[in-house]
Amino acid sequence: MPKTASKTVVTADSPHYAGHRDRLRERFIKGGVDALADYELLELLLFMAIPRRDVKPLAKRLIAHFGSLPAVLQAPHAELAVFKGLSEASAIAIKVVAAASTHLARADIIDKPVLSNWDALLDYCHITMAREKREQFRVLFLNKKNELIKDEVQQTGTVDHTQAYPREIIKRALELGATAIILAHNHPSGDARPSQDDIDLTNTVMAAAKPFGIVVHDHLIIARKNTFSFRAQGLL
Repeated sequence: MPKTASKTVVTADSPHYAGHRDRLRERFIKGGVDALADYELLELLLFMAIPRRDVKPLAKRLIAHFGSLPAVLQAPHAELAVFKGLSEASAIAIKVVAAASTHLARADIIDKPVLSNWDALLDYCHITMAREKREQFRVLFLNKKNELIKDEVQQTGTVDHTQAYPREIIKRALELGATAIILAHNHPSGDARPSQDDIDLTNTVMAAAKPFGIVVHDHLIIARKNTFSFRAQGLL
């Protein structure tokens, strides 16, 4: 016979949160993500690493400190590891879930025609870059069918600048046999509008790519709440 999840046995001596975990699990199983608040989803995650403690206050403090559940998941391990009340095992559990979500998002675009899966591509870029505290310059390399064959962070910079090298981008595209690329970088400031340096860099990459028949499909600037597309704004 199929096994069922064990229930917490509540007695007069049980702590005040006894049975709470079972109720949360049941709500999640029946209603999915939408049935729980963000702090309750984080509670479910923390249950696995902290088996004998009321983790609701910890979950609420984490979200209050970092700003949201996604921000908690994408927080650096070093910051989670020193958060009061959060063990090393808990910090690692949070980062494992974050890594799994990135892999799931990447699975929606790898080896698939990117231009017809644009929303999935934007979701992936947001998951991987939107909450980074330093600028990253990422290049997505496509084959002649516009399928994603490689996704690489070329450079990581400061909170408001990262240097990218057009010659290295084109060299790597040729090594991979890519016929098209999409440029992407994040703005930790939250303002997705391009700087003049962003515009100049894009034009330089396009000029370097043209003799080799490599198409620059877009340059995406990822901020926490929005995205700027050079193509959509007529800058390509």
